[in-house]
Amino acid sequence: MRPSTLVELADEHGIDVPPMDGIADFSAFIALYQAATLVLRRPEDLQRLLLELAEDARADGAVWVEYFVYPPLWLGRFGSDAEALDVCLHAAQRASAATGVGLGAIVTADRTLDPALGEAIARVAAARAGAGVVGFGLANDEAGNPPEPFADAFRIARSAGLLSVPHAGELAGPASVRGALDALHADRIGHGVRAVEDPDLVRRLADEGVTCDVCPTSNLTLDLFPSLAEHGLGTLVDAGVPVTINTDDPLMFGSTLAEEWAAVRDAFGWDDVRMAAIARTSIESSAAPAETKADALAAISLWEQSAR
Repeated sequence: MRPSTLVELADEHGIDVPPMDGIADFSAFIALYQAATLVLRRPEDLQRLLLELAEDARADGAVWVEYFVYPPLWLGRFGSDAEALDVCLHAAQRASAATGVGLGAIVTADRTLDPALGEAIARVAAARAGAGVVGFGLANDEAGNPPEPFADAFRIARSAGLLSVPHAGELAGPASVRGALDALHADRIGHGVRAVEDPDLVRRLADEGVTCDVCPTSNLTLDLFPSLAEHGLGTLVDAGVPVTINTDDPLMFGSTLAEEWAAVRDAFGWDDVRMAAIARTSIESSAAPAETKADALAAISLWEQSAR
């Protein structure tokens, strides 16, 4: 969500918004996240959010976006969880048609709640596989909330053909990543960067080709690494782990997708070949349609050739 949109909708709906001038810890992140959720009162608010998401992604050069969504956070404002997800998927479809940017939803379970609730939302997601939902995730604070209890929820989602895309290895260490691999059979891992604390786990990620969706600015803000030059992204890439570069949430961390890419390139001094390889990973590890993938990969190759 754009900060300006949050302010405008909060004013319109009479909702207080926490400060947006810096996230000091995960609790501050959650407070702002919840405020951004609360201002979505009407279907047209959700439509605005998805349209602006697609517009901003297009401006940064993205052709496909996989966004995380947890319908219970809308507190019944759009009906049941299933009805709310359908409102969201319809908004995403309209936004994609207006911008040319593909949008695929990753429905999440909340790891701090009863795993049975995760199974219920997994069924809602599975019923919409191929109709706007492309993956299933596991969100919220990892600390004290391991992935293993959600194995059944992910089994439901994976049986429907959805990607397994849990968060792991951010606020908890290598055990969280290992659990995501063993219990949830992760195709991609949100963050995953604390795997660098266990060289054997890094080798496993590389050997199994599991992609880590890395969010550098977010990790620095939450003190996972002291600087971008010391970020675990370099270790993962050097070890052959597939990675993508992401914003996590621009509203919280104030960095656009293009800015994340530029910052990473500058910090590590990576050349066009390395950056093109990461761009390819972002396409190949996604659930984008085959035609979108083919066009995007061709465009990446053309860019790489022209940059030589």
